[in-house]
Amino acid sequence: MMKTTFKEEKEHLVMAFDGRLDTAASSQTEEDMRVLYDCEGRDIILDCTNLQYISSSGLRLFLGLIKKARPKGSHVYLTGVSDDLRQVLDETGFTALFEML
Repeated sequence: MMKTTFKEEKEHLVMAFDGRLDTAASSQTEEDMRVLYDCEGRDIILDCTNLQYISSSGLRLFLGLIKKARPKGSHVYLTGVSDDLRQVLDETGFTALFEML
């Protein structure tokens, strides 16, 4: 089960993930993430502190967010990345796409 929490702050938008971002959860998570598409120059922080697992479907959602945010002048940051998640990001080449906090 995946739970997302959205928080709007002055300079940035924050979305926290709690649970497993697998294929079964990706549809709802994609809907939840749509609020981030209207970033208009504000940076986005994806809080992965409680993200237990991410599948290729979840990685696709993160990549899609970057593709929407960058043309608007926004940066996408990952925070709370566990060693397991970092390994997945390293193995897939995603580490180079994200800025880590």
